[in-house]
Amino acid sequence: MPITPSTPQNNPDAMASFFDAESDRPTEARFEALGRVQDAPDAQEFMLCCQPKVDLRFSKVLGFEALLRWKQVQRGIVAPATFLPLIEHTGLSVSVDDWVRRRGQQQLSKWQSEGLDIMLGANISARYLQEVNFSQRLTQLLEQDPPHVSERLIIEVLKTAALADIDHTSELMRTCQALGMRFALDDFGGGCSPLSYLKRLPLGLLKIDRSFIHNMMGDAQDLALVEGVMGLSKAFRCTVVAERVEADAQAQRLIELGLLVGQGNGIGRAIPLRELPGWMGNHVGTDTPTWAITT
Repeated sequence: MPITPSTPQNNPDAMASFFDAESDRPTEARFEALGRVQDAPDAQEFMLCCQPKVDLRFSKVLGFEALLRWKQVQRGIVAPATFLPLIEHTGLSVSVDDWVRRRGQQQLSKWQSEGLDIMLGANISARYLQEVNFSQRLTQLLEQDPPHVSERLIIEVLKTAALADIDHTSELMRTCQALGMRFALDDFGGGCSPLSYLKRLPLGLLKIDRSFIHNMMGDAQDLALVEGVMGLSKAFRCTVVAERVEADAQAQRLIELGLLVGQGNGIGRAIPLRELPGWMGNHVGTDTPTWAITT
């Protein structure tokens, strides 16, 4: 079955006027917006969605990426890009990250109790990564879970956050690695990407910058960059994940390059947790290699 792009579930443009961290709105309105974000967890307005990561050859589900959404009664589902910039440099960003981590680990515990061996990736903000007690906070959360949950948790770090203080990041990663967790470096290859840091960071996965995947079919340079990342991944023993896989031709070309793990709207949209059992029940892999992905 060919890949078909999924229908967007939110309308960020409609929300941007209210949750715009760079606007000249009065201070009172900005405080009001911050207050709404702060109250969202207690009001049960936050929800976790999961976007599948699959083996592109067989459409086998390997794991999910946890994605935060904010469901408001009056405004509908709010994408994180419209409100996370508002709290990026406040203590609220740490609280929101804690909520995502707790909810994600609860889901991992549930999957484990059901006998499902599924990985879950969760993003962390630059502010959270730089917290002096980051590893202690994660340890406290993991102590509440059954054994081996940490081994199925992948912490996804933006390249810009990882490079902000590479010595601190490297030490922190090694501490968390001792707990069984793995780290993925997001948006790899985009912007200024000094390769020397790959030697210093104990990474398990590289998530290649989505713009390269999106443009590689019509841009020889982007295709060459994807091929280069594949070569680096072998040297550093990292798994490469292709983001923004949206078409059959992309998936087929990635398989030919040896890049076998992908995610994107063409593979599967971000699915609310309550809908996951139904989606997984309907998702059928194949025993025959194929680039056609079931949605």
